[in-house]
Amino acid sequence: MSMRVTFLGTSGAVPTTQRAPSAVLVNREGERLLFDCGEGTQRQMMRFGTGFDVSHIFVTHLHGDHILGIPGLLQSLDFNDRTDALAIHVPPRSRDDVRSLVHAGGHQPGFPVRVHEVAPGSVAYAAADFEVRTVETDHRTTSMGFTLVEDDRPGRFDRDRAEELGVPVGPKFGRLHEGEAIELDDGRVIEPEQVVGDPRPGRRVVYTGDTRPVDAVVEAATDADLLIHDATFADDERDRARHTGHSTAREAGQVAARAGAERLALTHLSSRYAGKWKRLEREASEAFEGACFVASDGQTVDVPYPE
Repeated sequence: MSMRVTFLGTSGAVPTTQRAPSAVLVNREGERLLFDCGEGTQRQMMRFGTGFDVSHIFVTHLHGDHILGIPGLLQSLDFNDRTDALAIHVPPRSRDDVRSLVHAGGHQPGFPVRVHEVAPGSVAYAAADFEVRTVETDHRTTSMGFTLVEDDRPGRFDRDRAEELGVPVGPKFGRLHEGEAIELDDGRVIEPEQVVGDPRPGRRVVYTGDTRPVDAVVEAATDADLLIHDATFADDERDRARHTGHSTAREAGQVAARAGAERLALTHLSSRYAGKWKRLEREASEAFEGACFVASDGQTVDVPYPE
């Protein structure tokens, strides 16, 4: 089952010619989930070919560079004759403000738009085999991050052992792999644990939005396959990062190291680093030994299953 993350906008509050405001799209086997929606997100979707069929939007906080793309996206969806409902998940005490964006300029969407307030530390969206959970963050306003967590997968099926036990090749293999005991023609009962290994973890992707380094993100990102973390500033601006509620690239690396994440994507880069982003990657890599990269607009990364 595929999972692809496309960075639609990777700039800080001030966009550049190369970087648009914050937006990240996760395509999990055809279901598109959008995290933040900065100005011009619908154009980025067209530019990078992600498609518009978003089912949920997850908003980290109400600063303009994370939400001003919502009116344009909704109107583009209307122009494309959308009829399916869209859910927008927002921090506490922000529903009315986001509803105002939905109806900006007197627009009345031709499809249902439901705005849900979600508290940090809860489940924003529960699907059949994964959840999007909220995580506490530390910014200058009410904020939260999100963690996409898949359910555990069944363990590996030991075909050789099943055949040794006399299980006939066919549907009974599948029933055992799905956790169901089966009875053989001679009356013996074969339990799943006799031929199926321990459950295997699903994938975990964490998106922080704007934040200082916090323990809650470390916990949420434990063994994450991909941590997408605020890295607005370099080391020499760490006081400014603290004052404005952001992280330096090195601090993002330290969070990833503490969490034992597999990969770290640095995003929300200040415009002062236009053309100088290698410095941020280097400083983060000095704190984190795993794979680390500065995300670029249009970049798509695959998230494989951990093995």
